[in-house]
Amino acid sequence: MKVIATYNIKGGVGKTATAVNLAWLAAREGAPTLVWDLDPQGAASYYFRIKPRIKGGGKRLIQGKRELDDFIRGTDYELLDLLPADFSYRNMDLYLEQAKNPVRQLRKLLRPFKSEYYYVFLDCPPSISLVSENIFEATDTVLVPTIPTTLSLRTYKQIRKFFRQHALDSVKVLPFFSMVDRRKQLHRSIVDAPPAYMENLLQTAIPYDSKVERMGTCRTPLAEFAPNSHTARCYEALWEDIKQRLPDRE
Repeated sequence: MKVIATYNIKGGVGKTATAVNLAWLAAREGAPTLVWDLDPQGAASYYFRIKPRIKGGGKRLIQGKRELDDFIRGTDYELLDLLPADFSYRNMDLYLEQAKNPVRQLRKLLRPFKSEYYYVFLDCPPSISLVSENIFEATDTVLVPTIPTTLSLRTYKQIRKFFRQHALDSVKVLPFFSMVDRRKQLHRSIVDAPPAYMENLLQTAIPYDSKVERMGTCRTPLAEFAPNSHTARCYEALWEDIKQRLPDRE
């Protein structure tokens, strides 16, 4: 099982769109895939037309009083399941603090799925917190969508600094440029000459495209309603790039 997080401290950078589209592509290839919507806003759950609510809330889940399997829902797509969000996730830091080994709770909760899913995607909330530390511990890869702007690059540097300070494996951090608008000089200059500190930068960039925003209207992955669009092809290329970087261990 390979666990992949779409993560950034900054909101509005394309984390959910990335998780939804890549998970759909993984399932289309025949790999049993799970998306865990960890964001209390529940955007991934909304895209998959599943109500963002977990009976008993996130507290009982973290405390181990309910199994994750009890909450998993099938989507409209074969081999693609969803663990929906819950608004109580906004308090997940508090629940984790009360648990033993609070940094490794997500890893523990995911362990039983090793024989059920080949890929698990974590759609993460925009924060740096105990939840984030759990995500970093549980994942094989942390995808960081980064808009080519000064503030977004600053946020990426903060993530790298956090990994260094906590002696985490920064090799698993894979940034890529998202929402790229090549009409803007700043976007062009950063994408064409990325900063040296953007280590492990994925080569495929995702352009700014109003079709991605239409995912919220259509409530479906991009390739379902615009399969021949340039951006859908970019997500396919990005997924191929990511698969080459994933660790070999199961």
